[in-house]
Amino acid sequence: MNRSGKRFLPGFGLTLGSSLFYTCLILLLPMSALVVQLSDMTWQQYWAVISYPQVVAAYKVTLLSALVASLFNAVFGMLLAWILTRYRFPGRLFLDGLVDLPFALPTAVAGLTLATLFATSGWYGQYLHQFDIKVVNTWLGIAVAMAFTSIPFVVRTVQPVLEELGPEYEEAAQTLGASRWQTFRRVVLPELSPALLAGTVLSFTRSLGEFGAIIFIAGNIAWQTEVVSLMIFSQLQQFDYPAASAVASVILAVSLLLLFSVNLVQSRFGKRLGGK
Repeated sequence: MNRSGKRFLPGFGLTLGSSLFYTCLILLLPMSALVVQLSDMTWQQYWAVISYPQVVAAYKVTLLSALVASLFNAVFGMLLAWILTRYRFPGRLFLDGLVDLPFALPTAVAGLTLATLFATSGWYGQYLHQFDIKVVNTWLGIAVAMAFTSIPFVVRTVQPVLEELGPEYEEAAQTLGASRWQTFRRVVLPELSPALLAGTVLSFTRSLGEFGAIIFIAGNIAWQTEVVSLMIFSQLQQFDYPAASAVASVILAVSLLLLFSVNLVQSRFGKRLGGK
């Protein structure tokens, strides 16, 4: 095979041009519109908006809830991916399809359902109420909604790696005398770490912008259960587009920083494995 065959596929110019066109149309143009809105503000005005105490409180609620939700998804999403790849049982295909339900279900419907289930008279809430645990109208409810809508990111990121890894590595480690915990910690987990990290970060960034599933269960109490997406929505309702863009730019910057960092870590991990 010549070098040109390695570098180019048939129709490379057309496919590259189409990809760049749709990337600009779907990603870059909306981000450019955000920058244009911000251009109407001075630096002092921008800082006054993003550092306003009520907005800072919304940052804290959003980040805390997203962190709890993503850590929960990291643990249980990995367990779910493990069960789906390592075991065969009745209903497995149904469970595998059920993982993608949060992607197909409208987030507003998810939020309304969760609010009903975790209410003090709901199926879950009535038992939690006996232990004085309140979910609805608290940051915990926000975390529950975020976990529900973002857990597929962890499962679908880890699952292909587990399928490729195969059980023979675990069997070889156990043959050499390793316990199950040692096998998981020293053989499986190092291979899963990049995918698990990527899925967790995707879950976190997805949670930062969640809106529909949260408004029904959070109560939207200022300084307590008000999230950033609701702040942006409120500013849009007041036709304060520069302020809404300013707050949105903070979340966008955090999300891009996390995604670029994960890509960098995965790239270095891949090079390290390739050098072995």
